[in-house]
Amino acid sequence: MILVRLAALLLLALPVPVRAAPPPDLDIRVEALRQKVGAVGVAITIVEGEAVTLARGWGVRRLGDPAPVDADTLFETGSTGKAVTAAALAVLVDEGRIGWDDPVIRHLPWFRMHDPWVTREISIRDLLVHRSGLGLGQGDLLFVPRSRLSRRETVERVAHLRPKTSFRSTYAYDNILYAVAGQLIEEVSGQRWEEFVRDRVLRPGGMATATSDSDEHLRNPNRAHPHARLSGPVRGLGPQQLLDEREGLGRAAAPAGGLAFSARDQAAWLRLQLARGALPGGGRLLSEQQLAETWKPVTIMPQSQLPEPLRLAQPGFQAYALGWQVQDYRGHRMLVHGGAVFGAIARVVILPDRNVAFAIMMNSEDSGLLLGLTYMLVDHCLGLPDPGWTERWQAWYEARLQASARLAQAPAAAPAQVGPSLPLARYAGRYRDPWYGDVVIGHGPEGLTIDFTTNPGMTGRLKHWQYESFVTAFDDPGIEPAHVTFLLDADGRVSGVSLRRVNPMADFSWNYQDLELRPVPAAN
Repeated sequence: MILVRLAALLLLALPVPVRAAPPPDLDIRVEALRQKVGAVGVAITIVEGEAVTLARGWGVRRLGDPAPVDADTLFETGSTGKAVTAAALAVLVDEGRIGWDDPVIRHLPWFRMHDPWVTREISIRDLLVHRSGLGLGQGDLLFVPRSRLSRRETVERVAHLRPKTSFRSTYAYDNILYAVAGQLIEEVSGQRWEEFVRDRVLRPGGMATATSDSDEHLRNPNRAHPHARLSGPVRGLGPQQLLDEREGLGRAAAPAGGLAFSARDQAAWLRLQLARGALPGGGRLLSEQQLAETWKPVTIMPQSQLPEPLRLAQPGFQAYALGWQVQDYRGHRMLVHGGAVFGAIARVVILPDRNVAFAIMMNSEDSGLLLGLTYMLVDHCLGLPDPGWTERWQAWYEARLQASARLAQAPAAAPAQVGPSLPLARYAGRYRDPWYGDVVIGHGPEGLTIDFTTNPGMTGRLKHWQYESFVTAFDDPGIEPAHVTFLLDADGRVSGVSLRRVNPMADFSWNYQDLELRPVPAAN
């Protein structure tokens, strides 16, 4: 009898798994929230261990079309795909073809960083953990929103990116070094990143419809089309509008965020993570050791303080692993990564100590709704009370949009009625930046035009602002506008051009400020 009671007490002391069935009112809540904020389509996946407790959609794939979002609708998932690129590298580590701490130039002998010492020292691990010395989003303009460059050409231009900090000294999120990782996979495996990821990660991992190739994605009729809010004083306000389907990271940077998943694909990916690399039918995609390596924190991330209504979500620590962000939440370990390409956002969350994970995908840019649903589901999976996350995060998001609008309309932003100093034709010409390439300023009957030649379709007119500054009016309203300021020498000749975003809250990938354009002599 004593032994029976002792066994019973031991069983009670063991952690009881929380069945990650969705909240009973989730269907009604998601649809009500979607309609309230005007989001187009939403898909959610919840997994506990090997059990998929939810994989479904709400809303429509495209405005004006009644075709519904379902469990097989493909969504662009942005930077959540960084973990997939890390998994592809882990496959090669398992095969003994690379090591995480191998110098990159051992496998890409031609690769160069700006600093020769960094070129020699930078490792494969360094490519994935945002400590290279590059600045936030540095180089993104090479492939945002589209690019004429191949992946190799993009990687070759990394040599011209001047670092913002010393190597391995601080955290700054980038995309371009994941393009380097993709090129490394190609040169080690003999397959393009797109093919290797499909053949060695997605399909064997049970992700039957997930795509790593943009053409394959666009051929699938059951896909969520991208939408954004483009009206109002700044990008981000107004009703949803359909975006050009070619929007998103250019193909060269697909290893940083060029994947598309359905809710069912997310279920397979999350089951693989929770199973530590094991496949449901037996066998392994990754060794447990290498899967654990991708979860291991490497780079400490600086934190900004959340406002009081969101203080419960404030982590005590945040660090970047290999394609994952690791942090705490109300005393629990959490792996998380967000993703955003133009017109689509996603978030993936793993609660490893509860053996639960979920993913949320949307084909519009309502990050308040995305974060609200994220924290509501985290609390549900942890068995914690929901303090009203959807309302709190939506209020935070709307306040940010309004602050952005006020900045754009502030009286201090009113231009001086001065300039330009030169006849407009004197500003025309070809200007070159070492890492970006050429920007062409044209002159015609309607004034000045601008063409970012590396990015197809990134063209428009220049409207005078003040002095030697102009503002872009792009033909594509989805492209963030920029201030373009011409620098004059003592003889009144244009000696250079500097740029900056008009909207200070615009996505960091519009890194106009990193351009240092200089005139190109006519013979060149």
